Amino acid sequence: MKPFITRDTPVTDEVLNAIAYLPTSSLPKIVENEFFQKLTDRDFMRIAFLLARKGYDEGGSPIGGVIIDNQTRQILGKGHNTLVQENHPYNHGETSAVRDAGRRDFSRTTMFTSLSPCDICAALIYMRQFQRLVIGDVTNSSGNEDMLRRKGVQVDILEDAEAVALYGKYRKEKPEQDLEDWQGQAAVRKDSSTKPS
Repeated sequence: MKPFITRDTPVTDEVLNAIAYLPTSSLPKIVENEFFQKLTDRDFMRIAFLLARKGYDEGGSPIGGVIIDNQTRQILGKGHNTLVQENHPYNHGETSAVRDAGRRDFSRTTMFTSLSPCDICAALIYMRQFQRLVIGDVTNSSGNEDMLRRKGVQVDILEDAEAVALYGKYRKEKPEQDLEDWQGQAAVRKDSSTKPS
């Protein structure tokens, strides 16, 4: 079977969106290796954003993650936050991408995430020894970048204007869901009990 997306396929939002939605395991049959090699960091961040938008469209938190092999630039795993959709308290964009990638050596990989990672995801990134992390939004959230650098992870910021705008919009629309995603339902309950009635 000949790959559908080849080295000559233009890099467009439509193609990147198709890659975002396709199962990762099917990508080697559908996408030619040379196509991945021509993708830039901004293109992979775009896929992370498209996954974040998928999460938002499903009613969840808009955070997406993509993991690539540093040498081949092939996508090894990808995913988006499914706190609401799967009733899953810690399936964030990063953890979802790691789960999709499966059991492997992450020391020669890069994680692209549409939002700066929370404490749990940051711990996962350094404990699984990711070589590099690229973050698409430190405007709406930040804080673990220096800790990750001290742990040996190369951290690069590559803000995506649409990702920043989408997360800002989401945070205004669903502040309780945002708080739950970061700190759990106990934080939502405590926050509600301190607000004047």
